[in-house]
Amino acid sequence: MPDQESLFESLSNEANIVRLYLEASMKPDPDLAATYVADDVIITFTGGKVFNHPSGPTSINKGRYAWVKKRLARFDECHAADGIVVYSLGTLYGEWPDGESFEGNRYIDRFLVSDNKIATMDVWNDSAERILVRQGISA
Repeated sequence: MPDQESLFESLSNEANIVRLYLEASMKPDPDLAATYVADDVIITFTGGKVFNHPSGPTSINKGRYAWVKKRLARFDECHAADGIVVYSLGTLYGEWPDGESFEGNRYIDRFLVSDNKIATMDVWNDSAERILVRQGISA
């Protein structure tokens, strides 16, 4: 896996917009993150929760984690009729609300970037599965 500096050097404009958005989101600074999204952005978060501003996912994460960050491992892109689709893949790390650390929690985010703004974002990760394991519900 390339180090993050070399990963970032080779990013397209659209993938760089996604990277900057993710970095702002991880601070967390939802107002800074909002500068990278379209006015009518649709963010579909884990569990199908839909938001129109980056503050929505930030508020959900405050209840799920003491803190959480992403290790950005890869960006994949493809053309779409209405822009460029950028996938960000990597892992989450942080602390659960009870203070227990975690890492290696896989995530994938799908972004549609159109006119240099994020128009849509879809978020998936393994947090629910990890919570089930912590509760002894799943192996």
